[in-house]
Formats: sequence, C-alpha cells, structure tokens
Amino acid sequence: MNQQIIKRIAVLVSIGRNPVSGVPRYSRNDAAALGLAAELIQRTTGATIDVIHAGPADNPALAEYLALGATKINVIETTTAQDVLPALLEQLQAYDLVLCGSRAESGDASGTLPYQLAARLNLPLLAGVIAVTPGSTGIVAQQFLPKGRRREVGLRLPALLTVHSLAPCRLRYAYASLRSGQMTKRTFLSASSESAEEWTVEAAKVKPRKLAAPEKRSGHARMQAATVAESRGGKVVHEGSAADKAQVVLTYLREHHLVDY
Repeated sequence: MNQQIIKRIAVLVSIGRNPVSGVPRYSRNDAAALGLAAELIQRTTGATIDVIHAGPADNPALAEYLALGATKINVIETTTAQDVLPALLEQLQAYDLVLCGSRAESGDASGTLPYQLAARLNLPLLAGVIAVTPGSTGIVAQQFLPKGRRREVGLRLPALLTVHSLAPCRLRYAYASLRSGQMTKRTFLSASSESAEEWTVEAAKVKPRKLAAPEKRSGHARMQAATVAESRGGKVVHEGSAADKAQVVLTYLREHHLVDY
C-alpha cells in the first residue's frame, strides 16, 4: 500500500526576519513546508516528522515552530561562519522525504542549499511545491508554474521538495504547544566556511536621486510628442554674461520646484 512507503519526513527550518521591522521570527516559507508535512502524515500510516534546524541555537524565534505544531525541534548548533551543509548531510541520511523552503530570509539567502543537499544525497529535487499527497508509487506534488498555472508531478521516494513562497500555510499559533514542545541540541564541529570568510558585511549606501522636472504636459501633448519628432533638449543660452546664464538655470529650477530659494 502507498501508506507504507512514507515512514520518515524531515522538515528543515530557519530563522526568518520581519520584512518591515527586521525582528527575527519564524520563516513563513519553512512554516508552509511544516504544514504540508503535517497534512501528508494525516493521509499516511505510521509516518513521523522530524523538524531540523542547523545554525545558532540561542535565537528565541526558533521556538515559534513549536507553537505552529512541531512537537520537537532537533537543533544542530553551528556558528555563523560555519557551513551548514556538512551538518545537514550527516543528519539527512535515512529520510524518505525532505521538505524545506525555497530560500532563507536571513544570512546569505542564496537559495542554493536545497540543490546542494539533493546533489550530495543523490535525491531528486522538485522546486515550487504547493501541495503534496500520497501516490501509488510514492508521492504526487502540485507544482507552482508562472501565470497561475499548476501541474502535478509524481515522484518516487526518497526525494527532496522545496516549497514555493506562495504555498498556503494553514498552521495556527498555539501557546500551549510552545510550552509543551521541546528542543534537543547538539554541536556540530567543523571547519568554518571558506565562502563565509570572503564576504564583507557593511551598511548599504543610499544612492543620490537624480533630479527631474515633473511632467506638466497634457495627454494630447505627450501623444503628439511620441508621434512627431521634435527637439526636447531644453533651452540653450549662447548670449549674455555668466550671471545671466546662471539666472536662466535658477529660473528653470524654481519653475519646476527643484529648489525652494
């Protein structure tokens, strides 16, 4: 029976970030992956879910996954400079199905980790998943396509799925689940990532905004300008002193409200 094919499901979670305030929180994309796994085990017999996080273990936002339904979170503690790929490879050796978000909301957020895991574990990878159901020979995943299209793809197990950012998240926050859940921690000792040592983090610089005069012409004038070739280079002043030419420039700036003096 197809219900006996899926035994162990792993859900990879990370620390998200509020897009407005920047406060750490759970990742909605990873929470959607947890929701798909929870719906899948309701249609199978004897399947279990292991929620796995690789990274710093002292972030309080990690416990929010307990409130969303995870009974236990297996934390593989690594430093910021360490590559989490070796730690996850060691943990994901005996799972039938691995689900994760498409990319992290903090850190490098390159979106390449699922592909590296699939290549090293020799697993088929399906990206952009929004629904998963048991199939006759494995699972049937519904994949998000451009322009609102969908398609169903059958996969044999084991496999790795990345969940689309627009996948529905039906999990509800329950404080009682947060209090009753537990977190197990173990430290993964490995050399620091060479790529992480090459990066330099600095504050973003605001680029100067180019001043441009607002468009004051009517719709008819703009249509005529688009169909009839005319010079739009502005006014060229050849005569007069430097003060007269400067006065012309200042008058133009005041006329278009580019200066207020």
